[in-house]
Amino acid sequence: MDLSRQSSIILSITILTTFASNVKSSLPQGLQTLNISSEITTDPNITASFATDFGNLFNRTPGAVFFPSSPNDIATLISFSYTSTTPFHISQRGLGHSTYGQTLVPDGILIDMSSLGRTNHNRINVTNGPIPYADVGAEQIWIDVLNATLKHDLMPRVLTDYLSLTVGGTLSNAGISGRAFMHGPQISNVYELDVITGTGEIVTCSRESNPDLFFAVLGGLGQFGVITRARIPLEPAQKRVRWLELFYTDIKVLTSDEEKLISTGNSLSGIIDYMEGQILLSVTQGSLTGAVAYGSESSDYKILLF
Repeated sequence: MDLSRQSSIILSITILTTFASNVKSSLPQGLQTLNISSEITTDPNITASFATDFGNLFNRTPGAVFFPSSPNDIATLISFSYTSTTPFHISQRGLGHSTYGQTLVPDGILIDMSSLGRTNHNRINVTNGPIPYADVGAEQIWIDVLNATLKHDLMPRVLTDYLSLTVGGTLSNAGISGRAFMHGPQISNVYELDVITGTGEIVTCSRESNPDLFFAVLGGLGQFGVITRARIPLEPAQKRVRWLELFYTDIKVLTSDEEKLISTGNSLSGIIDYMEGQILLSVTQGSLTGAVAYGSESSDYKILLF
């Protein structure tokens, strides 16, 4: 696929509900004639609510907000811009967890991806077989994906530490977690994607089919298309886990122990399934560095080594 033909669109990922509103004449000419015009609003009260993100560093109000009811609606909007004599900026937004205004689109049209899930409630579908997986709408949040898969005693291989993020949002970045040392980030754990390209074409891609688009979109910060569905590999979920928290006052000792835990070929290899580190501030002790490790119930923790 020739990615150079993709139109210049600003992208990121997923969230909200369907509104119907008249499209004002200030929007691109001809947009009012499309069958999606009732899903586009220029209500200033609504557009103002999409003017900033989690970082709260910028305030850039979109010209309109689009609440699609299906991926085809998104394709219609992007195709219209691509074929227009005066293309316009389009951005997609999930829960707005970007921190530097990446999803903001001043005077353009902002796609509120969450409306896909609110009009279609069957956007998480689990297949339990020899190779289990889940087909998930990009607007879905990971905690809902986890809860749906746990009903089948399964879970995604890699989850972000904070689970109220959208699937499309983390796959457009990387999706780092405490299990990345085992399986890589979330973008390394995807079987297949449905993507709407900059021309408005809906393409199913994978490592074998349209691989250039597949690898460009994963971690591509939304610059190569809109993810609307992801097929995520699953694995058996542990019934119980053992949780261990270790405290350090020496950052060098902490990082050395962390490297031992995630490395192969030593006595500690394979005893943990998840690890994260953080700095805790104590009034009495100043900086206190801690590490948290999780393992399956059967793991043999050699705690005395610490």
